[in-house]
Amino acid sequence: MIALVDYGVGNLFSLLSSFAAIGVEARATDDPAVIAAADRVILPGVGAFADARRKLAESGLEKTVLDQAEKGKPLMGICLGMQLLFDKSLEYGEHKGLGLIPGVVRPIADVIPKGLKIPQIGWNALSFPKPHPLFSKIKEGDHVYFVHSYYAADCDDFVLATTEYGAPLTAAVGRENVLGCQFHPEKSGEVGLNILRAFCGEGVLC
Repeated sequence: MIALVDYGVGNLFSLLSSFAAIGVEARATDDPAVIAAADRVILPGVGAFADARRKLAESGLEKTVLDQAEKGKPLMGICLGMQLLFDKSLEYGEHKGLGLIPGVVRPIADVIPKGLKIPQIGWNALSFPKPHPLFSKIKEGDHVYFVHSYYAADCDDFVLATTEYGAPLTAAVGRENVLGCQFHPEKSGEVGLNILRAFCGEGVLC
């Protein structure tokens, strides 16, 4: 069973529908016991970093997420959920992250050419600097759906995929059992479903 961490920030319906489409049981839950009993954990997120970080702490689920990651359970953050995995974010100030993956979340405005729209919204191709089981069911150049104004930086050792939006931006990261996708697999059609299928596979942490 896949546990979707329900801390009041995230598009849980789309994720539940996507897992149903691939025949995998998933539950949206704020119960630490259910999350602890799950085979894998998804940390979703949309909106502002500071608000999501606060809600995760206030819900009491921050400790649960950290405990499950420390135990080696597969954990994947999606969109803002991925950004929460890093050391800190510079979104409207400086805010501490969960510290599961070294790096800093920075504005894409700092690196993309002036004139490109912010946030980046739409379909962009993935490139893979190194192979990883999370992307074993898709291919280089496949498109996924992005909505973001900030990106993960200073994390080169952990980058699994990039995308080009006037400059190369981090699209996915991984550190042992902790994974993250800046894009939305649940909104990325069959490509996204294949990424979720791979996340549910036995070899995803190889």
